[in-house]
Order: sequence, then structure tokens, then C-alpha cells
Amino acid sequence: MKWEEKIENYKPYNEQEEKDKQTILQYIHTFDDVFTRNNEFGHFTASSWVVNKERTKVLMIYHNIYQSWAWTGGHADGEENLLSTAIRELKEETGVENVKVLDEDIFSLEIICVNGHVKKGKYVSSHVHLNLTYLLEVDEKEILRVKEDENSGVKWVNIEDVEKVSNEKWIVENVYKKLNEKLKIEHRKKGCI
Repeated sequence: MKWEEKIENYKPYNEQEEKDKQTILQYIHTFDDVFTRNNEFGHFTASSWVVNKERTKVLMIYHNIYQSWAWTGGHADGEENLLSTAIRELKEETGVENVKVLDEDIFSLEIICVNGHVKKGKYVSSHVHLNLTYLLEVDEKEILRVKEDENSGVKWVNIEDVEKVSNEKWIVENVYKKLNEKLKIEHRKKGCI
């Protein structure tokens, strides 16, 4: 299935996702080059909600730009398979080698505002990330390492502490809380709780 169809077929979880889905679809029909940073207004990114086998912890990085514990993810940089982007970014940012895809479908979607900042010595103007999130699993025994140009820490965080370790208010309230709610629902469906 083509990436655009996956977005069209995605069933929004809440009002935020419903509105963001509409805006993303409108955006991709209006603008060119939505998969690279050449589109400076907004472009696709992919994130992952990385859980352990027991679904009690999330793997997070300490993001250098945002100065906060955060999920893994990054720019598509021309790649239209955003699940592959999410896996690539997870491996690059944490050093893990073995990743289990729990569902190839989109786990959540959101439009994320990015404030202007300096990256690699150059100013990047404020813009938006059209973000798709995927649910992935990693063994807690995997060796973790930082990616010094992007993060300064990698660790497992208890699910109930995720909202406490991040200082990105909007992300915590509108994304991390939602991801944990959806994870619990998914876990119940599979009869695990």
C-alpha cells in the first residue's frame, strides 16, 4: 500500500489526530517535496514508541536540541517508507541492533511544531514535522549508546514516568500521554492485561 493510502486509511484516535490527519492530507496535496528538508515549511518525520517485551518501559533519548528526554525519530530525508525511517533513526540514536515491529501500520500521527534552532552551525527556521509514529519492541538487554551529535543519553523509562522525565509540555500532554493510552488499549486487546 502506498504511503498516502496508509495515511488516508488511518483511523484517528482522538480529535488531535483527526484534525492533524486532515491537515497532513491537505498539505501533501498542496506542496511538493514533503519528504525532504528542502520543503522548509514542513516535511515528514517518523518516530517510534519503543517498548520492552513486558510493555512496562519505553526507550528514550536525551535530545540535545530540546534538552529533554524524548522518543526516537527523525527526518525522512527522501525515504517514503516511514516505518523504515523510524527503525533507522532508532538504531542510529540508541545503538540497538535488533528491532521487532509490533505493527506495520501507523500507531499515531501528529503535526509537531519545531522552533527555530541552530543545527551543525546553521540556523534552521521554525517549521512543522508531519510525523508518523510506529510501535516497536526492543530487548532491554540490547547494548545502548548515545549518538553524540544528537543526544547525550539513552535509557529505559518506566511507562508511568515518561510524562515526568520530559519537559516538552505539548509533547507530553498531546503525544506521550496518548501513546501510553493506546499502548494499554493494544495490550488489553491481545489479552496481556
